[in-house]
Amino acid sequence: MNALPAGHTARPPRPDDAELILGLVHAYTTAVIGFADYTLDDMRDELTRPGFDLERDAWLVLDAAGAPVGYATANGKSGSDEVDVDVVSADPVIADWLFTRVLDRARELGRAGGHEKVVVDQGVYRDDTALRERVAALGFEAATTFHRMRIDHVGEVPPPAPVPGLVLRQGLDEEVRRTAHEVRNASFAGHFGFVPKTYQEWHEQLDRKSTFDWSGLWLAELDGRPAGFMECTDQFADENRGYVGHLGVLPAARGRGVAKHLLGQAFHLDAAAGRVGTVLHVDSNNPTPALGLYESVGMRPVLVIDVWRGRFA
Repeated sequence: MNALPAGHTARPPRPDDAELILGLVHAYTTAVIGFADYTLDDMRDELTRPGFDLERDAWLVLDAAGAPVGYATANGKSGSDEVDVDVVSADPVIADWLFTRVLDRARELGRAGGHEKVVVDQGVYRDDTALRERVAALGFEAATTFHRMRIDHVGEVPPPAPVPGLVLRQGLDEEVRRTAHEVRNASFAGHFGFVPKTYQEWHEQLDRKSTFDWSGLWLAELDGRPAGFMECTDQFADENRGYVGHLGVLPAARGRGVAKHLLGQAFHLDAAAGRVGTVLHVDSNNPTPALGLYESVGMRPVLVIDVWRGRFA
């Protein structure tokens, strides 16, 4: 029987639960990877992001003393058949209870989008043996691996060398933003887990993110045409590092130094702001040779996160 332990209760989380849930997440990640891998800004943004229904898409489990012992979310992707889930609990009974809920909700989200089956992804730290065994028992299989890459900055970092015909524009006006959005959807087509967003969805998501402002959006134009884009945020400000949330280059512009130039711009700006480094995540099975690119500019992997995928009717 799938039931919570005696004395435990569950309810939808509220925005003012951010610090409470963060304590649970910090304890969990510290036990698994040795450090607290989340911030209060991250948690607040998660609980208030557009389209996220706290009453139906999230669960908070409390023990008899009212302390958080489990948290889970189910996140649909623009009516597609893909749903991202995240289950956090050190207690296997509670984790199983939460997985039952998120998978049921994933099926509902899939049906709402007109899909008979749903594709569900759960990120798992490579060192999280217990969660890896749990998702495998539920029918998930390892699908891809993301590496957290980092480069450290010591002193000044010069701006990137000019590339003939390449111009960067900041996302301070709507024209640049709309073009960057188009480049984003085109450059990430075919990437694992990517589902295109409408301009309105994408804009609202970024606009409401507490760690982002539009000066962190960059559009690269090559020979007068859109070529690539980059979104930089303060997601790793707690480590005094910049973060490249997304970077993409259109197929026709690849191999001409656009991505390296955008990265060089991020490194230069982060160092100029006193940041001690820059971080990004990359799919090791990316259809473009992105992992090699990042290594070639001095970035190195510092954390491994596997994505496990299940298909459920």
